[in-house]
Amino acid sequence: MLKKYLLVPLALWLVLLTPFVHATPKIENWTTSKGLRVYYVPAPEIPMLDMRLAFDAGSARDGSKPGLAMLTNDMLDKGAAGLSEDQLADQFESIGAAFGSGASMDMASVSLRTITMEKEQKAALETWLKVLSKPDFPQKDFERVQKLTLVGLQSEKQDPESLGSKAFYKALYGDHPYGQPANGTEESIPALTVADLKAFYQQYYVAKNGLLAIVGAVDRQQAETLAEQVSAVLPAGESAAPIPEVKPLTEAKTVKISYPSTQAHIMVGQIGDKRGDADYFTLYMGNQVLGGSGFTSRLMKEVRDARGLSYSVGSYFSPLAQLGVFEINLQTKKEQTDEALNVVRDVLGKFQKEGPTDEELEASKKDITGGFPLRTANNSQIVEYVSVIGFYQLPLDYLDTFTSKINALTREQIADAFTRRVQPDKMVTVIVGGDEK
Repeated sequence: MLKKYLLVPLALWLVLLTPFVHATPKIENWTTSKGLRVYYVPAPEIPMLDMRLAFDAGSARDGSKPGLAMLTNDMLDKGAAGLSEDQLADQFESIGAAFGSGASMDMASVSLRTITMEKEQKAALETWLKVLSKPDFPQKDFERVQKLTLVGLQSEKQDPESLGSKAFYKALYGDHPYGQPANGTEESIPALTVADLKAFYQQYYVAKNGLLAIVGAVDRQQAETLAEQVSAVLPAGESAAPIPEVKPLTEAKTVKISYPSTQAHIMVGQIGDKRGDADYFTLYMGNQVLGGSGFTSRLMKEVRDARGLSYSVGSYFSPLAQLGVFEINLQTKKEQTDEALNVVRDVLGKFQKEGPTDEELEASKKDITGGFPLRTANNSQIVEYVSVIGFYQLPLDYLDTFTSKINALTREQIADAFTRRVQPDKMVTVIVGGDEK
C-alpha cells in the first residue's frame, strides 16, 4: 500500500504529553443524506481529529487494467482545484495537518489528521476536500508517476520475495481479480491514461461506495456536520458490485522460478478466510500458535531451532472481502529446499490433527490479549480499526468482544477449524531460487 504523510510536530507533542488510559472505543454509526456511511468514536482526551474516507476502490476493481486503482489513488494529491502538489503540501504543513492515502486489494482510502483548533481545523478540512473532490490528474505528474511505477516493477525483478509473491497469488487466484498485481505490470502501466484514472475516480469515489471513519475531540453534532461536509462534495453514485467469489483449489500446484541466489525463497499456501468469517477467530488463534508468534511459534521451533533449516519462518491468514490467503513462508539454502518443505508439511499436518497444546494455547492467548490494548492505543490506530469495521460491515462491538472471543477458544475448536479449512494436499508451493529443474 502506498502512503504519503506529512510530519505533524504539534500533534506528536500533544500525544506524548497526554497520559493515556485505555478503554475500548464505543462506535456510533449513521448514514448521510447522500448515502455515505459514517462510523464515529469520540476521543476528547487530546485536541486532535482523525478522519479516514474509504472506498470500495481497490485493485480488485482494476478489471483489464492492472495498476489503475493504485495510480488513481496516488494521483489525488498531485494537483487539485488548480493547486500543485507542492502548494497542497504547503497548505497542510503550514497548519500542522497530515494527509494520507493508499490503495490495497479491497479498498482505497484518503485520510486527514489535524488539530481541532477552529482556524486550523477549518483550513485543513477545506484543503482535504479539494483533494478529495477536485483532483486535477495533471498529465505531467501522471507521466512521472507512471515512470516511477515502471522503475518499481523493474526493481521487483531483483527481489525474490516480490517475484514469489506475485507468482503465488497468480497460481492461487488465477483469473480472479485478487490474482492481478496491485501495482500493475510492465504492459498495463504504460497503457494507462489520465482518462482511465478520471473514469475510475468518477465511478468509485462516490458517497454510496464509501464510508467515513471519524475519531477525535468532536462531539456527535460536530461529527455529523463534518460528515455532511464530506458527503456534500461527493457525487451520490452507486456502490460497487460484489467482488466475485473465490474458487478453492482442487489440486496441488508447484511453481519454480529460477533466480541466482544461494537461498531459496519458499511460499506454501491456499485459499484462507474472509472478513466476518465464522472461523475467523479460531483460525487467527490457531495460526498464532502455528507460525504467527515469531520465535515461540511451532514452525519456528521445528524448522529453525530443532533443525537449523531457516533463519525465519512464519505463517498468516490474510482475510479480504472474499476469501484471502493462508500462507507459510521461509527461506533456506537451495540444497535444503526439499527437507525444509517436508518439515513444514509435517508440522502443519500434525497441528491440523491435534491442534495446539494447552501450554501453547494459554501462552498465545496471553500474547494476543496482552498486546491488544497497544494496538488501539491512539487515535490514528483506532480510526484504522473503525474504518476496517465499517468497510467490511463487522459488528460494532468487534473491539469490545475481541478479547473475550479469543479467551473462549479451545484446542478442540482450533483443531476442528484447521481440519475443515486447511487442505495440505491442495496447496500452492512457490520456490524462488536455483534453476527451474
